[in-house]
Amino acid sequence: VRTRSGAQPPEQRPPLCDIIRASRSPGLSYPLLTTLIGDGLVARCIPTALLAPALAIVVALPALTTPVVAQEEGSPPEGWVVRLDRPGSGQSPEFEEMPPGWHITTGPAGILYDPEKTASGAYRVESESSLFDPGRRNEAYGIFIGGMDLDGDGQSYTYFLIRRDGSYLVKRRDGSGTSDLQGWTQHEAVTTWEGRGEGESTANNTIAIEAGMDEIVFFVNGQEVFRAAREGQHVDGIVGLRVNHGLNLHVSSLEITPIG
Repeated sequence: VRTRSGAQPPEQRPPLCDIIRASRSPGLSYPLLTTLIGDGLVARCIPTALLAPALAIVVALPALTTPVVAQEEGSPPEGWVVRLDRPGSGQSPEFEEMPPGWHITTGPAGILYDPEKTASGAYRVESESSLFDPGRRNEAYGIFIGGMDLDGDGQSYTYFLIRRDGSYLVKRRDGSGTSDLQGWTQHEAVTTWEGRGEGESTANNTIAIEAGMDEIVFFVNGQEVFRAAREGQHVDGIVGLRVNHGLNLHVSSLEITPIG
């Protein structure tokens, strides 16, 4: 990964993760998998939504006679870039492709983006994510639009984040400074960690930004939570992800759709 932090590569996960992630056969529930290999390892290897495909390979573990070819531990998707808020502040995130989507385990906060993923004019950006147990942390994660000069001192973008406590934030970055369009605000549309549902090991949310020619509208799980005038905001440019520190997150999608 290209990173401005100069940090050392993240520590490797156990080799069993390769086996779990490499499988796509149907049938395994979260309780069974955690019984077989332990809850902690499951949380580090694969999100709840992807557990069902793992049964065949786990049951067949004793019979494996050839090595499983898997993505190198911690390797980012090709072409993606990581920029930490404070370069040199610590370990770079573990960021890897894990269909559907990407799995991210952060150290410090930062943005993750593919410079080729851009949007302009009238469009909608939508992203579905699953938050694993955050412990006592109330850190934020979400998406950004309008990214410009992201590898320079004049970086700028508009970002839309949610937290485990059911709140959202809309903010903009201009160089080293940031300013609120809408400060942290509670909204019932956000699925909280505590309200994730009985037996669920992740809090799942879909957030979206619709950029019209006059306004920008922000949605959580299909409900509008905020809107602002487009004029003067960072709208046209790179689209990507923003994840604050100490989170374990699976992002299933990041889609750009023209509208109008």
